Amino acid sequence: MLIGGIQGNEPGGFLSADSYADMSLKKGNLIVVPRANFYSIIMNDRGPNGDMNRKFTHEDKDLSMEDRIVTILKKLISESDYLLNLHDGSGYYHPTYISKWRNPDRFGQSIIADCDKYTVPGTERVIPLGEIAEKVISKVNPHIENELYRFHFMNTRTDANDSRHKEQRKSATYYALTAHNIPSFGVETSKFLPTIDLKVQFHNLVINAFMEEFGIVPQSPGFSLDAPSLKYVVVSINNEIPIVIKKGEKLNIARGDTINVSHIESNYERGLSLDILGFGDLNDYRKDITITKETSMIVRKDNEKFGEIPIKASKDKVPASKEKQAVLPPEKVESFSLSVAGKRVLVSEGGQYDVVRGEVLKILEVYPRSLTDCVVNFKGFVGDRLNNTGEDRGYDIDTGKGLLERYATGSKGNIYQIVVTRDEKEIGHLDIRLIQPQMEYLVLRINSNRHALLRPDESISLSVQDTLFFEAVATNLTDNNPVYIVINGKKIGKGGSGITGEICSAKRNEVIVRKGALVISRVFIDIAR
Repeated sequence: MLIGGIQGNEPGGFLSADSYADMSLKKGNLIVVPRANFYSIIMNDRGPNGDMNRKFTHEDKDLSMEDRIVTILKKLISESDYLLNLHDGSGYYHPTYISKWRNPDRFGQSIIADCDKYTVPGTERVIPLGEIAEKVISKVNPHIENELYRFHFMNTRTDANDSRHKEQRKSATYYALTAHNIPSFGVETSKFLPTIDLKVQFHNLVINAFMEEFGIVPQSPGFSLDAPSLKYVVVSINNEIPIVIKKGEKLNIARGDTINVSHIESNYERGLSLDILGFGDLNDYRKDITITKETSMIVRKDNEKFGEIPIKASKDKVPASKEKQAVLPPEKVESFSLSVAGKRVLVSEGGQYDVVRGEVLKILEVYPRSLTDCVVNFKGFVGDRLNNTGEDRGYDIDTGKGLLERYATGSKGNIYQIVVTRDEKEIGHLDIRLIQPQMEYLVLRINSNRHALLRPDESISLSVQDTLFFEAVATNLTDNNPVYIVINGKKIGKGGSGITGEICSAKRNEVIVRKGALVISRVFIDIAR
């Protein structure tokens, strides 16, 4: 059984589960719940009415919508042999402390079980959860080139008295393991991954490896991350014969009329909802809604708005021939989705965003994604020199080299423009201001008894017997990993060390702080003879 979307702000999990809902199987069976908590998905919230993954007690409750959904999930779990609960977690799990965002308290890029081995009460049957997870990881990680993105097994030791994750005792996986004695795992990709596509790809790698382990053989995959596109909705007015309102049309009714949208036609079948603003609730799809004023119906795929149909409410009854009317489509970009040094950001249209010169920028998308016939151009960059169409989405833009300076604007000549056009008309604009890399401070540990905090161009006096350790650095870079220092040609990474007498050959020695080709700052080591 696959569960996705039990927490609504984790799209990697529910979009991955969704791709398995249409899968045909040569062998085995698959129960897929792509969006366990659809309300939280629309809200893009972990749990607007509380975390659903903390409601799996052994007693059934019927107090809320979430409780009733959990009761259904528990019944489906009782019919399953294995459970995977799909999530996107913070940071990157690592069994030892590496950094603030990569340590044993983070969840991203891990396969989680409540214990290493589970003995079914009253029997000698042992479920080797850790062994199963490690076997899956050994199949998955060879397909992942970036070491940071590779998976690790995380044992939450949920039942232990000193467990740091006792809250897991109310999770779906703990319930499945202890109530129905089936192997159960949480699968977490990192929320820090640069794209949703990558989260889905990693989830799918793990699911496929588990399916192979469990003897489930797929026949054909079903997978699509195309932008959602609205074709039309079917609406009945006052329970009369339904009419079709296409994208780009307006619905005309009289105040007090009751409408019911019975169908949404788009390129997706699941994850759709419809919200009539100011009436009903968050999802008014297939509900009778009485309209008393002008409004709009918003169509969403999960939490993404991809269609809007205005509703005009007149004082007088509207003849059938005038119930729908063409309107102009939206013409403006609302926001830009960028990847900066591998970190994904969303920036409003018309603004300015600072990027450290030398970091790699990628334009991922513009919103709304319904603007499919537009060109997104980074002025001063050419993505394909053999066929320059002006479309620059998806290219790695190295802001440290290769940009055409004649396109730079601003008094310092450090502002480049991203311009969105459709039919040669500008419909969106964003300024990218390139700023110089800067270091706030560098922390060195000297031997084992003291620390030194150095700001740019400051110095420290050491003896040749001292050992220095590179402890920490603060910069204005999007990602400080891997920033390193160079002393007389010797490179020392974070956590590395060197004996002063071996790496400092002069009375004054320059310590250069770098990240790849980027020179960020410098400090000095003076040798006391």
